[in-house]
Amino acid sequence: MRPLRPLHAALIAALLAAAPAQAQIYQYKDASGRTVISDRPPPGAAPARVSPAAGGEADNAPATGAPPQKSLADRDLDFKKRQQEQREAADKAQKKAADKAARDEDCERARRQLQLLESGERLATRDAQGERVFVEDDQRTAEIARTRKYLSEACSK
Repeated sequence: MRPLRPLHAALIAALLAAAPAQAQIYQYKDASGRTVISDRPPPGAAPARVSPAAGGEADNAPATGAPPQKSLADRDLDFKKRQQEQREAADKAQKKAADKAARDEDCERARRQLQLLESGERLATRDAQGERVFVEDDQRTAEIARTRKYLSEACSK
């Protein structure tokens, strides 16, 4: 027979030491109202509290009203769900910021156009043939009214 190597001996010792940690402790009240703590379940009744000997919470829910421990798969699923919600919230915030920046730019452009229209300078545009056409006073007045309406509706918010 071969002698055990130190690594094998340490592994066996660790396994043997961990075995008692799997034992469960039951806490319940007996028929006379006394609290009993035992390594065996109460006879014919559900235990009031079940916990591992190591002192942590058991997998099943104790009667104290605490929620049961979630399995690793459930916690992973919850984690992924929270990550997805955070990504969606970040995307929504980024889109909202981009929309606000575009609206601010449009409003600034409209303010500059209104300032130019109200300056009284002679304005010209191009027609379909590319010819230069000067803006008449009635066209200027209509354009000023349209620009003011846009500024009051879109840019005052």
